[in-house]
Amino acid sequence: MARKRALVVDDSKSARVILSRMLEKYDIEVDMAESAEQAIEYLKHNRPDAIFMDHLMPGMDGLQAVQAIKGNPQTAMIPIMMYTSQEGELYVGQARALGAMGVLPKQVRPVDVSKVLYELHLLPDRRDMSEAALAPVELEGGRPVERAPAAAAGATVDWGRRLETAMKDQAADVRRFIVASLDSFASRIVSDVRDSMPAAPTLEFPPLPPRAARPTWPWTAAAAAACVIAVAFAASWLNARDDLAKSRAEVAGLTSANAELQRARLDLSASVKDLTAALAAVSASTGAAAGAAGVGTSLLAPRTEPVPYGEIPFDRGRLEVLRDLLAKLEAQGFHGVVKITNLSGLFCLSGNGTDGFAPAGAAVLASKCDVIGNPFEESLSGQQRQSLAFANLIAGVRQRTAGAITVAIDNAGSARPSTPYPARVESLTAAEWNRAAAANNRVEFAPEAGSER
Repeated sequence: MARKRALVVDDSKSARVILSRMLEKYDIEVDMAESAEQAIEYLKHNRPDAIFMDHLMPGMDGLQAVQAIKGNPQTAMIPIMMYTSQEGELYVGQARALGAMGVLPKQVRPVDVSKVLYELHLLPDRRDMSEAALAPVELEGGRPVERAPAAAAGATVDWGRRLETAMKDQAADVRRFIVASLDSFASRIVSDVRDSMPAAPTLEFPPLPPRAARPTWPWTAAAAAACVIAVAFAASWLNARDDLAKSRAEVAGLTSANAELQRARLDLSASVKDLTAALAAVSASTGAAAGAAGVGTSLLAPRTEPVPYGEIPFDRGRLEVLRDLLAKLEAQGFHGVVKITNLSGLFCLSGNGTDGFAPAGAAVLASKCDVIGNPFEESLSGQQRQSLAFANLIAGVRQRTAGAITVAIDNAGSARPSTPYPARVESLTAAEWNRAAAANNRVEFAPEAGSER
């Protein structure tokens, strides 16, 4: 039987890894996408058996992606399950109205994952895996003999079935005890009734009239008591079985969650060690290059200048910073490249494509923004990003130093934010979001010393 395939769409790498590991335990192949746009591009060439979709993502959010997938006849039949921290009946109803089958919370337990996989038909039906309820019967010497079914090779012990068998045996013992107690109770009642009756007449007296039928209330009382005891025992047994099943599920969930946390801790420790080693190597390389060029390390340290929304990056304040930096480097006999990188922030904007966009008011909710992005930055070509004075300054220093100092300009887009954006909750305002966007809309200056010619 071919393995099932699922697509996990989430901008959080840790959330993608945690869910994919849970799914792989059920022998499900997992593909991952970090945005809704990447997921839609993936679906042009692939057909997974199910999609797990996050809600809050940069660009197109999860509900918009569900609407787009269900609106395409070629992908409309793929079942989609929202994988998000959003909750509440209103959100679940909205997700289902757009075509999602339901919501799987990110604080998920393995038992919840198993239930969702059965709903998505990614696992075979439980009844297909159950054992036969009837044992085979053979004839031996003309008499029926019941044979226990042979155990499968390498099968593991089913502790749940053993526990259920033990409880059934205990129930039989209790039933036998109840029947014996009721028989003893009935015998005692009959004996007491007989003792309370008058003595039999002697032969001197005429015979007594026929005795009336014995009352039936003792037997009725005994039967009622038996019914009450049986019902109480059955209720107690059912409650004990349910509590045991819940405890086993919780233990399994805690064990799995603990294993995931341990793996995440080991991965984080390895990442910290790699980052520390990389930083040490970069620091040593920078110090060595600075010493070779005769330039102080403080002058070679990278620096950052903010760019207000709507300004071209290589102009105004950035022009003055570059002029001062080049003058100091030239005075100290610097040889190398000054790399200038433009990085853009994603702003919460109000407006439209005809009249233009501007940062939204401080009190406006982030969910009400017309656009989250940087259309002004995206509209600029390479030459439009720098002013004429900026270009003349770069050409002049190269000519004065006979190519010893060169300036390289690059545009990195929004790929490396220096300040994390806040989580998109309902109460998030445009002021809080744009504070992070303004810090990320910047120009970085990084001198790199080279060998002298």
